[in-house]
Amino acid sequence: MIRISTIFIAICMVLVAASLGLVLYSVAGISGTESAIVALTALTFLILYNAVSMRLRDRSDVGGQIADLSRGTADLARQVAEFGRRLAAVESRIAASNSTNSDRIQSVIGEINELGGLVRQLATTVAAHEDLLAGNAPAPAPAPVSRPEPETPIDLAASFEEKPLAPPPLPQPPPRPAPPTVQVQAAPVQTANGRNQTQLLATLRNAVDENRIDIFLQPMVTLPQRKVRFYEAVTRLRDERDQLIAAEEFISIAEASGLIGRIDNMVMLRCVQVLRRLMVRNKDVGVFCNVAASTLGNSTTFAQCLDFLEANRALAPSLVLEFKQSTFRNLGPAETENLAALAQRGFRFSIDHVTDLRIEPRELADRGVRFIKVPAALLLDPKQASASDIHPSDLSDLLGRFGIDLIAERIEGERAVVDLLDYDVRFGQGFLFAPPRPLRPEGASATGGASPNQAQDIQGSNGSATPSSGATSSAPPPQRITGNAALARRI
Repeated sequence: MIRISTIFIAICMVLVAASLGLVLYSVAGISGTESAIVALTALTFLILYNAVSMRLRDRSDVGGQIADLSRGTADLARQVAEFGRRLAAVESRIAASNSTNSDRIQSVIGEINELGGLVRQLATTVAAHEDLLAGNAPAPAPAPVSRPEPETPIDLAASFEEKPLAPPPLPQPPPRPAPPTVQVQAAPVQTANGRNQTQLLATLRNAVDENRIDIFLQPMVTLPQRKVRFYEAVTRLRDERDQLIAAEEFISIAEASGLIGRIDNMVMLRCVQVLRRLMVRNKDVGVFCNVAASTLGNSTTFAQCLDFLEANRALAPSLVLEFKQSTFRNLGPAETENLAALAQRGFRFSIDHVTDLRIEPRELADRGVRFIKVPAALLLDPKQASASDIHPSDLSDLLGRFGIDLIAERIEGERAVVDLLDYDVRFGQGFLFAPPRPLRPEGASATGGASPNQAQDIQGSNGSATPSSGATSSAPPPQRITGNAALARRI
């Protein structure tokens, strides 16, 4: 458009100058040369005038543009200043909120520490009261109970020996706590049940053939909250008279006779059934299932177990397979391969029957071990500080670095709980919290006097725990329900 207008103006100026020269030549009678000079002079004047006018117009346009630009720059500066002010306000608010939150967090941490101190004081007070009560109790009765109970953490009858020990004849009570001593298993079998090895083997075969294997559950609780987190499946065998036989009494005979594989298969089946029932109400619960070393080393038996566990692989995070410490220390090539096959399918392992604290957490974590159960007496034994590579108080932190949780088992008194809290032990198991209890008949048989009208999965009937006591075992249960065992009952 600018070029067209400029060309038009130039044509007009030429026409005006030519017309002026023609008029002077024709009308005024001026010669052609003079009229041409006048026409050129007029054309030059018009060109200069147009150039000056265009320059003035451009100056005014540029001045307007510069003014608009300056106004836009001023507006932009004001907006930047406003954004800077708002950003400074937001930063000050964030700093104020961070300081407030830190103050609140510090106050909450202080309150939690105070609560922890109060809990420790309460536990100390309770332990002192229990010591006073134990000092006022008759000496003959508690003496035989306090010693055998730590040695029999899965013996159901042990929790009721405080009261039933008086009525039965004297030869009968001592044999019940005696079976857990591994060194002399044959003698307790003969004295407690009146059977020799051959009779017990026949009873074992009949029980396996007739499916008379019961599962008892003993809870593992968090410390110091005492909230149930896991259950350990404890095996009990019923003979022809429906009397219960503890696992410690028949496990060695079962391994020697080759029946342990069938027993482990049946126990594993019961554990899966129990776990499915428990997970209906609580998805965070877990079950510990004991597996024998001979089952792990027998290719045929292990293949059956592996197929069953593969079919229930969805329960792997909640089903923990438990082995003895001696089993892990004597793993052969076949056992190592089978253990790796279980770990590849997502199953976690636990170690129990710990006899010393010479533990290699890195090696155990690589094999899939996530829990180690150590007796409370072993953890609190002052001799272990010099006998092991690490002090027992640092064992929980060391295992935690490799993803292994420490569980203190066979806890029998509040004094032990107070000492274990100083060791940063987060899980506990023992008769202080709850003894092993039978299941309702839906998942596993609960014979031997268990009341069938219980609405819980874990019955509170103590009659099923003392089949050999007869009618005298009906009196102690209400007394045993009170106190610390009731804590685990309510969870």
